[in-house]
Amino acid sequence: MELQVGTSFSSERLVTDELIRKFADVSGDYNPIHLDDEFAKTTRFGQRIAHGMLSGAFISAVLGYELSERKIVYLSQTLKFTAPVFIGDTVTATATVTHVRDDKPIVTLEPICRNQNGEVLVKGEAAVMILD
Repeated sequence: MELQVGTSFSSERLVTDELIRKFADVSGDYNPIHLDDEFAKTTRFGQRIAHGMLSGAFISAVLGYELSERKIVYLSQTLKFTAPVFIGDTVTATATVTHVRDDKPIVTLEPICRNQNGEVLVKGEAAVMILD
């Protein structure tokens, strides 16, 4: 296994109205905080926010495609949502290797999503199995 502690992978995505609406269709989550401008104006955020799991999907994309091995099985994922994602934000998802098991092809990573201002939006821990 080539991965080492400290190795990082990342990608970035622009969050658009279209992306949020597509995610709502895929997930079935039509919460008005994500889709209704008038409703969202009445919330503490003052505007629509993206689904939290959209950022989770950005992390999945990093692990499933940007990770050099590209042949993984997700074993576990924890996420802590620390700040909202708004339409127009550019989200950079980065996953950094924190542990590589010696006895099995299992890697633990720290995924973090940040916006264009460097603010942490989501953080957590993931474990993946590297396939042959």
